[in-house]
Amino acid sequence: MRPAKSAGRTAEPDPRRPLGWAGWCCLLLICTLWWVGPAMAKEATPVAADPVLEARMLAIAAELRCLVCQNQTIADSHSGLAEDLRNQVREQLQRGASDEQVVQFMTERYGDFVRYRPPWKSSTALLWAGPAVFLVVGLGALALVLRRRSKLAPDRFEPDDDDGEGSAAAPSTSPATGDFTR
Repeated sequence: MRPAKSAGRTAEPDPRRPLGWAGWCCLLLICTLWWVGPAMAKEATPVAADPVLEARMLAIAAELRCLVCQNQTIADSHSGLAEDLRNQVREQLQRGASDEQVVQFMTERYGDFVRYRPPWKSSTALLWAGPAVFLVVGLGALALVLRRRSKLAPDRFEPDDDDGEGSAAAPSTSPATGDFTR
């Protein structure tokens, strides 16, 4: 049986319920973070016992493209395939392969695409020259469009609005002087 509340006093906290609604929400949040945190953790990546070997592996990995991400090197990528490729590079270096032999092995296996800077040859010429060709074609098309627009008569264009005052009469030009008048 509860005692009756007086009209002038504030309610005292119930000693049987030490946490209020906000307290239970905070407790639930803490418990959720406690259980989810370890689930998000990953296994530590293995590091070679030899720091020189690890530095060579990272230098080679910085030259090889991740086949999943395609805009990252395998040194930067966190994908599973990049991890496997880093392990393959590490194993080959441990067996005594040179840096060039490792890169050559990866190129033979995955093609020139795996190299972040593919060599200049006939099969990769488009990769090297493509951006310049597209830039020249784009600039040529822009110049052509602007030249054709400059030769059009002014009545071929839509009239401009004058600062939101509604549509104004299109300016006319004098063919002799090219002066604009209203």
